[in-house]
Amino acid sequence: MEASSSRVTNGKNKLFHAVAKDVNILFDELEAVNSPCKDDDSLLHPGNLTSTSDDASRLEAGGETVPERNKLNGLYFRDGKCRIDYILVYRKSNPQTEKREVFERNIRAEGLQMEKESSLINSDIIFVKLHAPWEVLGRYAEQMNVRMPFRRKIYYLPRRYKFMSRIDKQISRFRRWLPRKPMRLDKETLPDLEENDCYTAPFSQQRIHHFIIHNKETFFNNATRSRIVHHILQRIKYEEGKNKIGLNRLLTNGSYEAAFPLHEGGYRSKNSIRTHGAVNHRHLLYECWASWGVWYKYQPLDLIRRYFGEKIGLYFAWLGWYTGMLFPAAFIGLFVFLYGVTTLDHCQVSKEVCQATEIIMCPVCDKYCPFMRLSDSCVYAKVTHLFDNGATVFFAVFMAVWATVFLEFWKRRRAVIAYDWDLIDWEEEEEEIRPQFEAKYSKKERMNPISGKPEPYQAFTDKCSRLIVSASGIFFMICVVIAAVFGIVIYRVVTVSTFAAFKWALIRNNSQVATTGTAVCINFCIIMLLNVLYEKVALLLTNLEQPRTESEWENSFTLKMFLFQFVNLNSSTFYIAFFLGRFTGHPGAYLRLINRWRLEECHPSGCLIDLCMQMGIIMVLKQTWNNFMELGYPLIQNWWTRRKVRQEHGPEKKINFPQWEKDYNLQPMNAYGLFDEYLEMILQFGFTTIFVAAFPLAPLLALLNNIIEIRLDAYKFVTQWRRPLASRAKDIGIWYGILEGIGILSVITNAFVIAITSDFIPRLVYAYKYGPCAGQGEAGQKCMVGYVNASLSVFRISDFENRSEPESDGSEFSGTPLKYCRYRDYRDPPHSLVPYGYTLQFWHVLAARLAFIIVFEHLVFCIKHLISYLIPDLPKDLRDRMRREKYLIQEMMYEAELERLQKERKERKKNGRAHHNEWP
Repeated sequence: MEASSSRVTNGKNKLFHAVAKDVNILFDELEAVNSPCKDDDSLLHPGNLTSTSDDASRLEAGGETVPERNKLNGLYFRDGKCRIDYILVYRKSNPQTEKREVFERNIRAEGLQMEKESSLINSDIIFVKLHAPWEVLGRYAEQMNVRMPFRRKIYYLPRRYKFMSRIDKQISRFRRWLPRKPMRLDKETLPDLEENDCYTAPFSQQRIHHFIIHNKETFFNNATRSRIVHHILQRIKYEEGKNKIGLNRLLTNGSYEAAFPLHEGGYRSKNSIRTHGAVNHRHLLYECWASWGVWYKYQPLDLIRRYFGEKIGLYFAWLGWYTGMLFPAAFIGLFVFLYGVTTLDHCQVSKEVCQATEIIMCPVCDKYCPFMRLSDSCVYAKVTHLFDNGATVFFAVFMAVWATVFLEFWKRRRAVIAYDWDLIDWEEEEEEIRPQFEAKYSKKERMNPISGKPEPYQAFTDKCSRLIVSASGIFFMICVVIAAVFGIVIYRVVTVSTFAAFKWALIRNNSQVATTGTAVCINFCIIMLLNVLYEKVALLLTNLEQPRTESEWENSFTLKMFLFQFVNLNSSTFYIAFFLGRFTGHPGAYLRLINRWRLEECHPSGCLIDLCMQMGIIMVLKQTWNNFMELGYPLIQNWWTRRKVRQEHGPEKKINFPQWEKDYNLQPMNAYGLFDEYLEMILQFGFTTIFVAAFPLAPLLALLNNIIEIRLDAYKFVTQWRRPLASRAKDIGIWYGILEGIGILSVITNAFVIAITSDFIPRLVYAYKYGPCAGQGEAGQKCMVGYVNASLSVFRISDFENRSEPESDGSEFSGTPLKYCRYRDYRDPPHSLVPYGYTLQFWHVLAARLAFIIVFEHLVFCIKHLISYLIPDLPKDLRDRMRREKYLIQEMMYEAELERLQKERKERKKNGRAHHNEWP
């Protein structure tokens, strides 16, 4: 390795220093003759099919050296010394030969070493293996400001107060009765990651003596090496011209088929990790993170960050934090549900509903729906009480506060992670302009105030017009969603009558539940179909806007996709929560769609049961489908690839693929990075908080899903996907702002759900104003006697419209035709001065609902702002550690420089050289 790298350095030392960044590097004719071109046999070696038994016999022969062993694992060049840092894949039949040839010449001109290998199963596929020598790594690490360890950390223990010390002692006593840290991973299993215990600084070749370098081959880890190589490839030209630069463009135009860093070997081993240790970091991640047996363990975040980079590490840190914070929310939600179960027998309202055998309810649809006893809805009244009880308001306030606490403490957690991972002072470098933006606006340029270079410029009027068109497209797609919801509404209206006239008694007697269940399933299918359309529309609108950089493109695309998915997923839920049964009119004067279909009414026990069913079915089906697509699709694709190989080469001979071919046969990471993973969790967060007052079990379902989700994602990243490029990031990006927006929306929606959808306010008004305890300041169960009768109005059957009049006259209940029926509303009886006019109780309930919404929102928002103000974004101990580290780093740098000068002075004295009196 040293010999090869020194040879490259001596041969092209002048070239290295002469070539500047973003300058076209092209060989002249002499260099082209002396350098091996793309199709040279010295670079291209055809792969040979070898069986695992052959490799085993080779290893059993013994006496092989480390380079010989490295040749077999597929992670090194053929010499067994140069580690493969990056892989490029292309096909011989691809016509872009000239571009690849120039690109690869410029790769070698930058100092990267290259080897080529043909595929074992398809000679048309060529793998280009790249290796970065020490000189190239050091030069570009200095340009990229890669932070590397240079001194061990001296941990500073903050002063503990007496009160906190006493609490710690009590907690330690309590912990003696518990298993010893069951959720923590065994420290002996995890490697000692040196960079986590050292102070770091931007790498500098002039101060290389300050850094801890035990071995130049391992100083830069694999993720850092591949990141540096990718950085180089993004700045190499492949053609004459200002914009003909970068690997991404070659991937886009098809010159290369794939580009990826290698996994560090296999993820399985015949030997136990406890007895023989981990073979590599991938194997260790599989055993300690992606295995189902460790589902209750903490995630090895430092190891994830070292292997996959900070961006993916932050995603799993956020997902783990979100899952951990769901525990108290799930516990309280389960408590609210169990409270409803335990108080079910004492609920006066459900008792009255179950005993109301004499109360006959009006039909819920035209013609075919029969009259029904109120007692027939006894089961639904009891189920409603499980979710709509005295603890619901408390839980809604708790979840609003919980969302704020979750976000505030995530900021603190992110600050600690950013400090441990050296992201505090890291700033993203000036991003490159997107090729599409350059191609569109290359004729008009202006000076970049940061780089001082001319760059393409988009006029303000052009940008505004494109944003207006994009916003119009978003609005149109939201209208499409509303139209789909309108179709579901029509379906519900039509099928209620259909199910009411059904032959089967089970469906006929439960026509409303059957309507709701089928409508939710159809709605889910429409949601999944529209999701496919939304992705294409979001891509079209985002490309129409012509964002300048990749991060701007990603943020714009993310916002559009979230808006589309959020509206698509929640539109039907909003309809059921706030519109179902609110504008139906009353018997004899029903409101109709297109003067034909009568709007759907709520069940006699209320609309909350429909909302619970909608949320439960959508949440379970959505999470199940997402988990299947995340893991099932890559598994099926990889299985199909292995099956094709076995069919072509026969099942009797097991092929031992090199690592680059194994990784090539895996699925590439999503083109949008972590977008799908974040979107799934953010939408779930919305379900967990926005309508949680109607479905307290949502946090519990989310918790169970996330425990599975973490391991599914881990298994997918470790075993089913190619290794993604290790990228750096300081936080979760635009998703944090979306989370804050959902937290604000959840306060508003929960206030409206409690005030409008549930019966909490009508019951409260009855208990204090109209019930037996009116004026006494009490609201117990005895105060609810007579509530059901007071919440129902009377209708004269002879006042029915001809198209609404039911086929049955109700004689099956009392032997004579019915004269009156009841319905849910606060209206005057038919013989009053104003028949079917609103009663005073209706206006009292309406005023109480509006007052509750205002008080609830203001109270919860005040609590949220107070909590966010009281919780600092940066923990105090972390702030002290950062200040002390800054002080110690200055001291260490001073001492190291002083020590170096003293050594140089001693060497001069020893050699007898003349020198002037100088400091120190």
